[in-house]
Amino acid sequence: MLFHNQTIDFTMLATNENRLVEILLQCQPGQPRTRGTWEVDHQGTPFILPSIGGITLNLQVGDPAFGWEGDHIEPGVSCTADTHKPFEHPNVTVQMLSCVGNTATIVSGEAKGESGVVIGHHGGSEHIIVDFPREVKEKMAYGDTIMVRSKGQGLKLTDFPDVSLFNLDPALLAKMKINIAEDGVLEVPVTTLVPAYCMGSGIGSAHVAKGDYDIVTSDPGAVEEFGLDRIRFGDFVALLDQDNRYGRAYRKGAVTIGVVVHSDCREAGHGPGVTTIMTCATRGIRPVIDPKANIADLLGIGTRL
Repeated sequence: MLFHNQTIDFTMLATNENRLVEILLQCQPGQPRTRGTWEVDHQGTPFILPSIGGITLNLQVGDPAFGWEGDHIEPGVSCTADTHKPFEHPNVTVQMLSCVGNTATIVSGEAKGESGVVIGHHGGSEHIIVDFPREVKEKMAYGDTIMVRSKGQGLKLTDFPDVSLFNLDPALLAKMKINIAEDGVLEVPVTTLVPAYCMGSGIGSAHVAKGDYDIVTSDPGAVEEFGLDRIRFGDFVALLDQDNRYGRAYRKGAVTIGVVVHSDCREAGHGPGVTTIMTCATRGIRPVIDPKANIADLLGIGTRL
């Protein structure tokens, strides 16, 4: 296992940032949602607990993704353009064009003028998740208007055509401490290596420009072996043998880098959700372990190590 060397002099990666389109997207906090009845965990035990959506006051990026009395909890503020039509325009556009690291600004209500950071999107609920400080969330209401400054879809590493980028603000890319190794491989800091057999809900999706897919945590041995229960919201994680270029698929030797956007789950086939930001079908990405490979630590927000 490789570990991140803090003494590396990181070189700015060449990109097409100056050709990206910037668009303002409008959304609002989405109400908390439940199925209105019992749900059943992977052990057959029924439960009724908080789940997707809402202005979640006591969770933020950098907090543990495990240990909460909830299921699929989205930290921060879960945002939608239309809570009644999550799979239609304009919400689909908000999902597909919002990128991890984008700035989101509240433009109405008591918290007007405050800004947060998009940490990813969650499939099924069709929310984008925005991190705001608790004192800001305490002033928010579900009718508040939030404007996301979208920039990132279409981002490319011009010197690494085999590496595909999705859902990633170029300003965040510049802070990720990616190193070009002597063998020409990109060394990307992550907190966790996730084997392909631990990937579950979301596999088979036609693309990764919206939604997420889950790290399955129903096997205690795998959770312990790979340290999955130490994952935090906002962690950069490496999904091994996962090719996300044209959907989510298994491919030996591929590596996908993603960001953890929701909590562990109790249902079979589910677990912490991951929004894809980088993928390579060849061996062009080498993950290196860095416990601080988290949006909170890179951007100075949320709960930091």
